[in-house]
Amino acid sequence: MNFLRGVMGGQSAGPQHTEAETIQKLCDRVASSTLLDDRRNAVRALKSLSKKYRLEVGIQAMEHLIHVLQTDRSDSEIIAYALDTLYNIISNDEEEELEENSARQSEDLGSQFTEIFIKQPENVTLLLSLLEEFDFHVRWPGVRLLTSLLKQLGPPVQQIILVSPMGVSRLMDLLADSREIIRNDGVLLLQALTRSNGAIQKIVAFENAFERLLDIITEEGNSDGGIVVEDCLILLQNLLKNNNSNQNFFKEGSYIQRMKPWFEVGDENSGWSAQKVTNLHLMLQLVRVLVSPTNPPGATSSCQKAMFQCGLLQQLCTILMATGIPADILTETINTVSEVIRGCQVNQDYFASVNAPSNPPRPAIVVLLMSMVNERQPFVLRCAVLYCFQCFLYKNEKGQGEIVATLLPSTIDATGNSVSAGQLLCGGLFSTDSLSNWCAAVALAHALQGNATQKEQLLRVQLATNIGNPPVSLLQQCTNILSQGDKIDRRGSKIQTRVGLLMLLCTWLSSCPIAVTHFLHNSANVPFLTGQIAENLGEEEQLVQGLCALLLGISIYFNDNSLENYTKEKLKQLIEKRIGKENFIEKLGFISKHELYSRASQKPQPNFPSPEYMIFDHEFTKLVKELEGVITKAIYKSSEEDKKEEEVKKTLEQHDNIVTHYKNMIREQDLQLEELKQQVSTLKCQNEQLQTAVTQQASQIQQHKDQYNLLKVQLGKDSHHPGSHSDGAQVNGIQPEEISRLREEIEELKSHQALLQSQLAEKDSLIENLKSLHAASMSEQASATCSSRDPEQVAELKQELIALKSQLCSQSLEITRLQTENCELLQRAETLAKSVPIGESEHVTAAKTTDVEGRLSALLQETKELKNEIKALSEERTAIQKQLDSSNSTIAILQTEKDKLDLEVTDSKKEQDDLLVLLADQDQKILSLKSKLKDLGHPVEEEDESGDQEDYDDEIDDCDKDQDI
Repeated sequence: MNFLRGVMGGQSAGPQHTEAETIQKLCDRVASSTLLDDRRNAVRALKSLSKKYRLEVGIQAMEHLIHVLQTDRSDSEIIAYALDTLYNIISNDEEEELEENSARQSEDLGSQFTEIFIKQPENVTLLLSLLEEFDFHVRWPGVRLLTSLLKQLGPPVQQIILVSPMGVSRLMDLLADSREIIRNDGVLLLQALTRSNGAIQKIVAFENAFERLLDIITEEGNSDGGIVVEDCLILLQNLLKNNNSNQNFFKEGSYIQRMKPWFEVGDENSGWSAQKVTNLHLMLQLVRVLVSPTNPPGATSSCQKAMFQCGLLQQLCTILMATGIPADILTETINTVSEVIRGCQVNQDYFASVNAPSNPPRPAIVVLLMSMVNERQPFVLRCAVLYCFQCFLYKNEKGQGEIVATLLPSTIDATGNSVSAGQLLCGGLFSTDSLSNWCAAVALAHALQGNATQKEQLLRVQLATNIGNPPVSLLQQCTNILSQGDKIDRRGSKIQTRVGLLMLLCTWLSSCPIAVTHFLHNSANVPFLTGQIAENLGEEEQLVQGLCALLLGISIYFNDNSLENYTKEKLKQLIEKRIGKENFIEKLGFISKHELYSRASQKPQPNFPSPEYMIFDHEFTKLVKELEGVITKAIYKSSEEDKKEEEVKKTLEQHDNIVTHYKNMIREQDLQLEELKQQVSTLKCQNEQLQTAVTQQASQIQQHKDQYNLLKVQLGKDSHHPGSHSDGAQVNGIQPEEISRLREEIEELKSHQALLQSQLAEKDSLIENLKSLHAASMSEQASATCSSRDPEQVAELKQELIALKSQLCSQSLEITRLQTENCELLQRAETLAKSVPIGESEHVTAAKTTDVEGRLSALLQETKELKNEIKALSEERTAIQKQLDSSNSTIAILQTEKDKLDLEVTDSKKEQDDLLVLLADQDQKILSLKSKLKDLGHPVEEEDESGDQEDYDDEIDDCDKDQDI
């Protein structure tokens, strides 16, 4: 404390001697008094003096106050006074103006007293333990004091809290306090605690901070809430900014979905208070934190997809196209939408489909570009629109193609009712506002970034200049404006237009030999560039010289030597003669040495304090970094090295082609493997199904076997009872041999009956098959146009089938009757075996058996005949099926030939129509030329005209004949 005493002694306007003595006496009372009331009154007096005599109270009383906190915890009143006194000593918020001179002479008292307080880490731990007290008069001053300590010396205090057991968890409990003032100050405390400390940020996040803060924001009314919402949003930003773990936790916890209601701004006439603007601005910044280009690509992409799926992007686009939105909110919304769609194809496609609520509806991109090229719009808004356009085209080849297509002749609206994006870019590129020139050039360069196809397509763009002059290409018009320099009176920076055009040309020509050839084909371009580079100009023009050197270097490096006058070797010789290689490389280095180059290379967003600083584009700085070294090597290379390099390039191209070929083969083989795997899987499924079917059939067979064995056992048991009867019969005079013979005959009858039933079932199944096959053949015969079968034969087959069915029905009736008779015979045989004499029984049984056998033989004969007829019918059906198949194949062949002939006839008709149109146009031109010749006084023979007319009529007649054919 010596340095504090020195500060105190050096004050010129210090307190009076009596006040210093008073403070000393109060400190003595706090230290030595045994009564709690005396100590409490002394601490209260120190509190009242601590605001005015901060230095003296801090020097003399701090140790005593800390001791009070340690020993008098049972009395909440004295603890509250001690905490308030320490807060007044450490905090810089309530310094009195009267002490301003003394404060200037002394050092920062707050940080010095904080350093004294945290010199013993136990003091901070003591303060954390006091926060567990529920008493308002203890908890609230403790929160304020800890917040002040963190504001004064954040990192050391953060480290003490981090290593303290349950230190962060105790502070998180403040958010659940029912008293709003403690909860709100707890949010401020966590703000200071989480600032620039990733470890504490993770702990706070995993202590359910996101859930609690989002609940507070919802309770306070989202964007319509007060300053508490602002504090919660700042704390959320601290937790999420540059913290990938917390960002992933926020996304996985589905908290992005809870952000959507924030942007439901409601009616435009509801008013925009200053606090609402601040809240919504912080909400938009929080969205940008999650999708910032500096985040890992995977994390950004997942957040972008989640924002689209939950409707957050759609809500932002609604704000973007709404009316009555404040300018700063609109600007920040454009920047937010930009980063939500940047590099995400799904979001970019959705943004391309958004239309402004105008009549007729216009795409949002067109409306934004209209603001960008309008010099009356605010500068920050124009920068935001440019950033949005760049993000829309970032890694979006589809969007690049759509923008370039609006410049091509085939897609331009001839009626002029609607303005396209390409027309707006061209209008901005050639306006008299240098900022519009720069923005349009950079936007068009992003439409070509990394897309060789669109670079070639843009060469087709033709621009109409003055009336009567032929159109010129866009490339030629850019070089024309570049060569004019400062001759055109423009508003804004002198070099901004030329820098923008040079960046556009460099992006256009890089990696596109065709564009380089078009550029070199204009004989004025190379002399202009060499003249610009060779001149010794001021510092402002050095950047233009560097860009001209880069453009000339690109023309050399990507030159395919298709123009004899401007081959690589000749251009390098030209540089060596007129500029000098060393001078050329020095001028090329002016770009990367420029003070604004490093600033633009840091972030993709074009964020400039004023239009004069808008010189470089972020993506262009990447291009310069990529090409500067290779162009330097290309300038110093000899022709032999160039040839070797070209050979190596050709070899590499051949190698790439071979690799591509094998890749395609591997891809095809992978597809075949997938198909085979699918076939194997289907076969496995079929095999499993068959195995289950076999198992089921085996179980059924086993069941039948068991039933058979059971019946066999039952029959064996039944056979014992007739044995006993036979014994009785033998006693009565009947022989057992006769009874056994009767039983054998009955068994034979049963076997014949079973055979007939099986044959009948087979016949029924055959008839059903024949009926189904016959129905299929009849449908095929009806659908075929060239059937070779008469309907009369089909009718005969139907009649035969009906006759067969009637015969089978009669046979089934006969079999049923035989079964009944068989049952009667069995019953009679049993009764006769008991009562009838042997002579009569033998006679009756023999007669019945003879009758049954005769009938069975007749049925067997009829069954054989039916089988023969069914076999003949099946053979006849097979022949009919073969004839139908052959007729169907013939029809298919004829149909394909007919389709080919129809296509040929259609093509010939189209060609004839085209010839007729061409002949009509030619005849019209001839007539117009003859009329002009007549007007000029040249004689024209009428015979030629009539002859031409006759020839033309003959040609038309021939064409009509061909068309009829």
